[in-house]
Parts: sequence; structure tokens; C-alpha cells
Amino acid sequence: MNTADRYVPDWLDVSRETLAALVELEALVLKWTTTVNLISKTSALDIWGRHMLDSAQIAKLVTAKGSDWADLGSGGGFPGLVLAVIGREIWPQRRFTLVESDARKAAFLAQANKTLGLNVTILVQRVEALSPLSAHSVTARALAPLEVLLGFAHRHLRTGGKAYFPKGATYRQEVEAARIKWQFEEIAHVSRTDPQSAILEVKNIDPR
Repeated sequence: MNTADRYVPDWLDVSRETLAALVELEALVLKWTTTVNLISKTSALDIWGRHMLDSAQIAKLVTAKGSDWADLGSGGGFPGLVLAVIGREIWPQRRFTLVESDARKAAFLAQANKTLGLNVTILVQRVEALSPLSAHSVTARALAPLEVLLGFAHRHLRTGGKAYFPKGATYRQEVEAARIKWQFEEIAHVSRTDPQSAILEVKNIDPR
């Protein structure tokens, strides 16, 4: 695949090398999806917008300090691998841990990590079974309702850390439902790829 064939918005301010790595990752996902269900056939038709750019936009929101990043339920590498590719350029000191319980998807993550020359740790475990990761930043995409994600973040974020959760058009309802069990501060950033969706930036999470 050629980088010239991809729409590159102004906000995706990365080097040609990073862009080429993102396109290579896109090709790997499409190749593996023929045998492993990484993404749906429908979303594969617009993988660049639906998955690559949708994941990449998180990098523009990150204000959390520190070097340790945990991506939970990484699946096809969204957003974890995308952020690791971008992070190699803009956050060279950050360490990425990708958590995926499905062995076949974890095998993809390992192959992509090797092919792209990243330095990502892959844990083949269920999120619930993990020892606390003490991460500065936590992400999860299409994994669980916000109420559940906050429990994961509470366990795996260190004090002062932030979580970044892409959510669809019903994100406001998810926020209200989550407040029944959790206290937290959130900022809803309108998605750059779907104005009906948002990236929820969450911190100071505590059970009620």
C-alpha cells in the first residue's frame, strides 16, 4: 500500500516514516483478518478512517505524564499498536503494554510488534486476572461499557494517571450510568472521525 493513497488530515502531524509504518500496520491487519477476526468485513472497507485514524486521534489528547501505557483488550491493535507506532516518534521513552486474552489475536499483536520493530509488551491474559499495571495512561476501545472500564482503570492506573476511552453516540448515557457506581472526572472530546462519538478522558476514579 502507498502512503499517497491515504487521506492524511492536518492533525495527524507525523513523519513520513511513521505514516509508512501506520500504512504497513493497516496492511497487516487486513492480511490477518482473512483468518483471524480482528475487525469486521464492513469496517475493513474503511479501515483507515474507522480504525487507524480513529485510534491515532487519541495521541493528540494525551496530557498524562509518565512512561507506562496500558492498552486493554487490544484485539487488532486498536488503539494500542497505532499509538505505539506514533509514540515511537513523539514519546520515545513511553513503554506500551498490550493486554489481549485471545491467543490468536495476541499472536497477531506479537507479529505486528516484530514486523514494525516496536518495543511492545504483550500479555495474553484477561484484564480481570492481571496484577495491577500501575500505568500512567490506560486505553480501551470497543471492550466494555464505561462502568466496567472504570473498574479496570481504577485497578491499573497509578495515582494521577488518566484513561482515554473512545465511545460511540450513546457516550452520555454511559457516563450517567457509570456515575451510579463510580466517582470520576471526565472530559468528552468530540471525535475527529465521527462527530456523534467522543473520546472520554477520565481521571480521579473512585468507587462510590
